This record gives sequence, C-alpha cells and structure tokens, in this order.
Amino acid sequence: MYAVIRAYAGNSELADTLVEHEADIRQVIGGIDGFEAYYLLKLAEGTSTISVFENRERAEESSRAAAAWLAENLPDLNVAAPYVTAGEVLVAF
Repeated sequence: MYAVIRAYAGNSELADTLVEHEADIRQVIGGIDGFEAYYLLKLAEGTSTISVFENRERAEESSRAAAAWLAENLPDLNVAAPYVTAGEVLVAF
C-alpha cells in the first residue's frame, strides 16, 4: 500500500466545503483503480487529506485528480497548492 498526504495550510474552511462535496470526492478519488481509503482532516493549521492506494502510481494519480477537481469545482476558494508527501504504508490495522 502507498499513502499520499496533502496538507492545505491555513485553510480549515476547505474541510467544511469538501464535506459538502463528499459524493463528488468519493467519485473522483474512490474511482481510481487501487483505491483503499480516504481521510479528510480539519486541523487548527488547515485541512489535510490522506489517500491510500494499492501502489505509488495510483496515489500520485489521486493528487493530480484532487488538484484538477479543486481548480474546476472550487475556483472561488483560491486554494493554494498543498504540501504533498507520500510513502509506502508499512503497518496498517
């Protein structure tokens, strides 16, 4: 498994907006082959998402899909590019 974390600093209202679009997010991210899990976190520092996929390629695809969806569907929020980090999942339970 491979996970990608997207951190949107200083933008906690983004989390609330994404909750309102859960069905769309589920289709965009969950529709990628190899999908395992998705988590949306509302943090004091902003919003973060964690996507887990079967392999690295699909995880990277999810970041491109998320960026495209945000640009197309929420242009008025002026969401800055997130800090993105990713890696192999070594323990999961």
